[in-house]
Amino acid sequence: MFSRDNWKEIFETIQKNKLRTFLSGFTVALGILIFVVLYGFGNGLINTFNEFFEDDATNTFFVFPGRTSKPYKGYKSNRQIEFDNTDLADIEESFPLFLEYISPRVDRSGMVKYKNESNNYTTRGVSDAYQFAEKTVIMKGRYLNRVDIEEKAKYAVIGRLVEQDLFKNENALGKYIDITGSAFKVIGVFQDEAGDDEERRIYIPYTTRQLIEKNTDKVDQIVIGFKTEIGYAGAMTFERKLGDFLREKKFIDPNDERGFFIRNVADQLKQNQQFAGVLQIIVAFVAFGTIIAGIIGISNIMVFVVKERTKEIGIRKALGATPRSVISTILLESVFITTISGIFGMIVGVAMLSSLGDTLEDYFITNPFINMGTAIFSTIVLIFFGGLAGYIPARRAARIKPIVALRDE
Repeated sequence: MFSRDNWKEIFETIQKNKLRTFLSGFTVALGILIFVVLYGFGNGLINTFNEFFEDDATNTFFVFPGRTSKPYKGYKSNRQIEFDNTDLADIEESFPLFLEYISPRVDRSGMVKYKNESNNYTTRGVSDAYQFAEKTVIMKGRYLNRVDIEEKAKYAVIGRLVEQDLFKNENALGKYIDITGSAFKVIGVFQDEAGDDEERRIYIPYTTRQLIEKNTDKVDQIVIGFKTEIGYAGAMTFERKLGDFLREKKFIDPNDERGFFIRNVADQLKQNQQFAGVLQIIVAFVAFGTIIAGIIGISNIMVFVVKERTKEIGIRKALGATPRSVISTILLESVFITTISGIFGMIVGVAMLSSLGDTLEDYFITNPFINMGTAIFSTIVLIFFGGLAGYIPARRAARIKPIVALRDE
């Protein structure tokens, strides 16, 4: 245990060497501060990637038609592929072990009116299952159901901002809106965390949209939800089997990648999480590099400090001080400065991350944070090496004979 005299001597030394103490502490505090901030930014990047996918279900495929790039079985290249209602039924029948739900999507833009108010909105013809794909939250009324689809009902579920734009302070439920010349009854109002664009959309039964368009059976896209229990590997297998099925049905060359496109949200999510993880590793590497730089800085300062006190050490040894007491005094001073500075840098860094919140969303950093365990561990590491940085030169100086130390210039 250190005596009161040791502590008194340490504070006197710090008082006499304010600049040296400040530089030592500043190096440590800055190292921890930069580490905490950079590591927090890495977590903020991961938050951004996660939030990007949170709006939609992650067990989802979006299938888009394209144009063939190769001739096949008598069909020419550059043929436009189209999806229709039979594709929905065939997929549902062929993949019962993988499929959780399926919905077509037919998007149209047009003028929507209510009394004297009007605006241009995207109307989306979907089935009742589409609610699961978009994670739509119903604020008022209800979503489309199976009966609405079968009866080709003229019902509409409108976004929160559509109600705000057209109905002002009125309740939209039960009211009729004009969608490009056809009257639809509002049966529900929804909200969506994805933002304003999503909340300015209108959902109607896809069968009603097809009826309006001369009773066609065409669909723009197919949205498929797979069972979550099949996992990532099962999802990739399902995607491959689905691709083979559609190529065979639509007479598309097996090597033609342009006949249609499948956007696998689960695969994209995993790839982006891996990318974000790599980014965090890089950021953590840079952050640990900062800590190493701080260790080197404190080491250089402590070497200078011990060198500066060589004559003082010689005098103390000449007066009977043991090498152990000399080392302990210098080591305690080093650990004390490093601890105070490290804790200060950690607190400032955590406070900075907490204050940023979503202010860096434009830079793809959302709610940056650092686990307190990681912050404390990194601070302890720097304190340990700060003490080691003081111990090594102090041990070397303590071995110098008093007569040699007293001659030091």
